[in-house]
Amino acid sequence: MSKSIHLLAMLGFVATLSACGGQQEEEYVVVDQEPVTTEPVYTGKYK
Repeated sequence: MSKSIHLLAMLGFVATLSACGGQQEEEYVVVDQEPVTTEPVYTGKYK
């Protein structure tokens, strides 16, 4: 193979690695929302 084909193949390989290798998975946090009102709690018959 000629040197130009080797050069193009190497540049394509480096471009592929740089495009795919630099991505990092984003971290995300899930927060449970608090209820707007609280439910009544049974405290007994005469309280």
